[in-house]
Amino acid sequence: MTENTGSLQGTAPEVPAAPKRPQKRRFQGTMQQINGSLTFYKIFAFTTGIMLLILVAKMIMDYGFGYELYAGGTTAAGADNTLGFHPKESVVDGTGISYWTAVVHGWIYVVYVIAGFRLWFLMNWRFSRLVTIVLGGVVPFLSFIVERRIAAEVRRDVHTNPEAVRRY
Repeated sequence: MTENTGSLQGTAPEVPAAPKRPQKRRFQGTMQQINGSLTFYKIFAFTTGIMLLILVAKMIMDYGFGYELYAGGTTAAGADNTLGFHPKESVVDGTGISYWTAVVHGWIYVVYVIAGFRLWFLMNWRFSRLVTIVLGGVVPFLSFIVERRIAAEVRRDVHTNPEAVRRY
């Protein structure tokens, strides 16, 4: 019997060693989580950038020229107003759309910060990267630049470290 056992051991194929697993994962999420978070971030970076540009235009019209965008109401001259720029406080029973532009931008910016935080967490970046993302929604045109660079960095990091992505 010992001869058969010896012959079976000698003919068994050798199994290659298992690949070495990284001690610490580079990323905090799966590939699907990172891709979903990146898409969500890109949408809100673009939306925040557009709303910020509209807000800047509103501020220029408001503080620079003293005009506000009104919907509905009656002008000081007695004419019906559908939608138009008029001097501040000169439209009765109209809705100041400029105010709502600031409110909508503020809420979209909050969602943008949440999207940036989620991406930052999943990518396991330094805190300074989060500060860059947050400031991207405050300076006009910067959200477009930051979004492009962040998206490129995510793709590059995931492509160069595919083994560092969590798998469930």
